[in-house]
Amino acid sequence: MTPVNLNKALFVGLIAILPLSACANDEPKAPIVQQVENKLLLPAIPAEAEWCGEKIAIDNEYYRERLDRELMNFTYSHSSTLQLLKRANRYFPLLERVLKEEGMPDDIKYLAAIESSLNPRSYSPAKAAGMWQMVPDAAKEFGLQVDENVDERYNIELETRAACKYLRHAYELLGTWNLAAASYNTGMGRVVKQKKVQMANNFYEMNLMEETNRYVFRLLAVKILFKNPKAFGFDLKESDLYHEVPCNTVEIDSTMENLAQFARDKGLNFNLLKEENAWLRSNTLPNPKGKRFVLRLPILNSDKKK
Repeated sequence: MTPVNLNKALFVGLIAILPLSACANDEPKAPIVQQVENKLLLPAIPAEAEWCGEKIAIDNEYYRERLDRELMNFTYSHSSTLQLLKRANRYFPLLERVLKEEGMPDDIKYLAAIESSLNPRSYSPAKAAGMWQMVPDAAKEFGLQVDENVDERYNIELETRAACKYLRHAYELLGTWNLAAASYNTGMGRVVKQKKVQMANNFYEMNLMEETNRYVFRLLAVKILFKNPKAFGFDLKESDLYHEVPCNTVEIDSTMENLAQFARDKGLNFNLLKEENAWLRSNTLPNPKGKRFVLRLPILNSDKKK
């Protein structure tokens, strides 16, 4: 952005590099630098916020500052927030469908947004993977296959269902969705212990590790952002957004020795096959027990015209 006023040193520097002819004429010239009003956008702090039907009044300076921090972070992390908004157009419909089928609150989708920025290929130093950032042991506990050939944490629908199982169990144990979300970040056992130690009934009464203290306020903030992106300076057109790639599906219940050849036989290539099936971790799919796998096959533009 252009500063409101040029300071004296900058002005002298600009004059110094102009050709002499530009200084010799005393007649007025057009401004060298266009001066525009320079304002920072400050996101408004609501009087109350709500996630999964659980409301909180932003009625003290501690809550206000926590929420303000997360709102500013989304407002000024431009590239990250833009990618999040773009990806949501592609992935939220799938998440919303699965959450509805699982009987979960629709707001749970925002947990995936802050876990991975809706990047289905996200992988962390802690070995958490996928859009919901599940670690291998938790993924296996909730029904996902994780090995050198298949990692279903990269299957968006299956990982979403596994995350629902975890969160439903946490909600039944802890009593609120906010505490269930906190446990997703820091561990169910830790929240159970601290809930007792701190004699707390809900997340907002508790003091946990810093990342977890921020976690639920990030959920509140990202929901506020998605309700009105323009208020945060993000005015995206339909053409700016990412869209779902139309696909055919095929069921596989036997071993596949060469996935690259399979892709070629389907008029694709291995890269396109992996784009829609990132859970395939090698060029083979061993399946000695006849498990049912569903492969998504992208429909290319040339195929649509046929």
